[in-house]
Amino acid sequence: MAELRHRGAKDTGPALQQQPSEDKGSDGELKVEKDVASDTESKVDTGVPEVPVPADDTPEVLNKALSGLSSRWKNWWVRGILTLAMISFFFFIIYLGPMVLMMIVLCVQIKCFQEIITIGYSVYHSYHLPWFRTLSWYFLLCVNYFFYGETVTDYFFTLVQREEPLRILSKYHRFISFALYLTGFCMFVLSLVKKHYRLQFYMFGWTHVTLLIVVTQSHLIIHNLFEGMIWFIVPISCVICNDIMAYMFGFFFGRTPLIKLSPKKTWEGFIGGFFSTIVFGIMLSYVMAGWRYFVCPVEFNNDSNSFQVDCEPSELFQLQDYTLPSILESVTGWTTVRLYPFQIHSIALSSFASIVGPFGGFFASGFKRAFKIKDFANTIPGHGGIMDRFDCQYLMATFVNVYIASFIRGPNPSKVIQQLLALRVDQQLHIFNSLKAHLTEKGLLPALEEAAA
Repeated sequence: MAELRHRGAKDTGPALQQQPSEDKGSDGELKVEKDVASDTESKVDTGVPEVPVPADDTPEVLNKALSGLSSRWKNWWVRGILTLAMISFFFFIIYLGPMVLMMIVLCVQIKCFQEIITIGYSVYHSYHLPWFRTLSWYFLLCVNYFFYGETVTDYFFTLVQREEPLRILSKYHRFISFALYLTGFCMFVLSLVKKHYRLQFYMFGWTHVTLLIVVTQSHLIIHNLFEGMIWFIVPISCVICNDIMAYMFGFFFGRTPLIKLSPKKTWEGFIGGFFSTIVFGIMLSYVMAGWRYFVCPVEFNNDSNSFQVDCEPSELFQLQDYTLPSILESVTGWTTVRLYPFQIHSIALSSFASIVGPFGGFFASGFKRAFKIKDFANTIPGHGGIMDRFDCQYLMATFVNVYIASFIRGPNPSKVIQQLLALRVDQQLHIFNSLKAHLTEKGLLPALEEAAA
């Protein structure tokens, strides 16, 4: 019995000796977990992202002029001064006309692409991946060739048909675009390096998502511009107004955090920006709807080989009387109001710019938090890079394009005629006879002939 007791104690001894160590280990693990949890909770509570401190890129003149202010008010003045400078530049390019606006959109697109691709390159540059930047810019060239070629064919049809080289390029445009892309695809496959396959495919996806976000949206902005400069200016101005007013309301009245991705965004700024943008959109639409320069579609004049914005404004830009609901009538004392129909559409544009548009900024904030950077670049002091200013604009461009296609745009007779002129003579005669028979059957053709006589 003693031997058994001795053996049992000997056998259980190590287990008993290990148990305290395991308890210590478990206690240590619990302690680490508690520490991590407390650290996480503290990070969540503070909402301060782990980003490197950026270098001060404020011009020396502003630094000297604002040296006596606190960092909070210094940032306020820097942002305010440079915002006014950017708005002034925006008005200047509007004055220069639609062609300059299109060139500016292209330049902004290229700069935004460069900023995003540079982030990817700086993250993965230590791996010395071959051809990454070369292929990225090559794919940008291919996608721009495809989209802008479609635009030229669509809006400059007569000019394209008049010049033989352009006519050939237009006819085989999609095949050429696909061949160019296929060349880049093959170059990417040939550049694959052993042990870095996954990383290279990450960067391949990075480039294509960047192209989808930047190039596609800028192409839609140009399409909106061709519908009339008002469809370009009002949406962009609404996003700018919402950005400014949300910042102002948040700066002076902000108390309640809005979203963790952007700790400085507040509910007070979000709500104040919403109502300010609605009022601003209605007022700006009223001012611009009375000018043909802004409301007429941008068309290419074949005689003068230049753009023109002269037309008879549609009903969308003609004043009409609207009866107010009884609730508003009791408040204002008015029974009817005289508005442009476009002002009603501007409410939808302003609402999107102030409610959904900021999510483009939140998306960009999440992207920057993922890579622990404060801004995409230091192009504009106090504002960051070009992409930091246009993160909401790209989302807005897609909405405006979809909105026009769904609720505004109707059949375009000029484009139908362009397509008819591209057909063979026998096809044109067939369509002519079919249209003549259709009008005669409806009894419209004799009336037209009598009117002509």
